[in-house]
Amino acid sequence: MGSVRRHQAVTLLQASQEAPALASLLALVRESSQRLEAITPLIPVLLRPSVQAGPIEGDTWCLMVKNNAVAAKMRQLLPLLQARLQAQGWQVNTIRLKIQG
Repeated sequence: MGSVRRHQAVTLLQASQEAPALASLLALVRESSQRLEAITPLIPVLLRPSVQAGPIEGDTWCLMVKNNAVAAKMRQLLPLLQARLQAQGWQVNTIRLKIQG
């Protein structure tokens, strides 16, 4: 007879401790959220709900935006946002904007 496998719920923390790839992914998600927190004061209040943290790929960070109008305004802010991130120690050479579909 084969062994009986019992399915038990595990917390995300437990799963990440057992899977290094998941731990690495969670660290990137956490860092992306921290970056968004760092630049939020520079984003106009009315636009803030339309901007979300996106993936980090090397020295490129992606911001998810709701539509073209938000993307156009955010493009104007990119140099300021990048300077803030670099001043706080993050190696961000490019910020990409992706419009959510």
